[in-house]
Amino acid sequence: MPERETLERAHEDAREGKSPSTQAGEFVREEMDHIREGKHGARSTKQAIAIGLSKARRAGVKLRAPSRGKTSAKTRTQASRDYRKGQSRSSAKPSPKRSRATTAALKREGHSAASRQSLSKQAHASAKRRGSTARHQSAMKAVRTKRRSGHNPVARKAA
Repeated sequence: MPERETLERAHEDAREGKSPSTQAGEFVREEMDHIREGKHGARSTKQAIAIGLSKARRAGVKLRAPSRGKTSAKTRTQASRDYRKGQSRSSAKPSPKRSRATTAALKREGHSAASRQSLSKQAHASAKRRGSTARHQSAMKAVRTKRRSGHNPVARKAA
């Protein structure tokens, strides 16, 4: 179950009109914090991110399952299951036995998945898989956002 602060931050992002992936980022951040503080571990950075995205979907973030070709069929099925669970208001409580088993399995994993080095490696690998056009577009969007939010000191001097 996600922490209350995480849910509040995600809801705030939703109210501000931020994208579902930004809202889901709060859950991924929470997962990284849990790994860092020793609550549990993860086999890889990719697994830690996947856990965070799954929690986000189950918490009601409108983050669709990835499209065909990007991930395995098993991952897509699980993601769509999580999405449906988050969008419906079912009162079914999670199985305590299964919950304990999951936590126990994660406790046996290492804690390097949330290190600065492994996060950087994951981000670089992820960016490399995207095309140059996509990278260029996101860079241009960042510039536009900077200009609008007033956090860019260069844009302020010019005005």
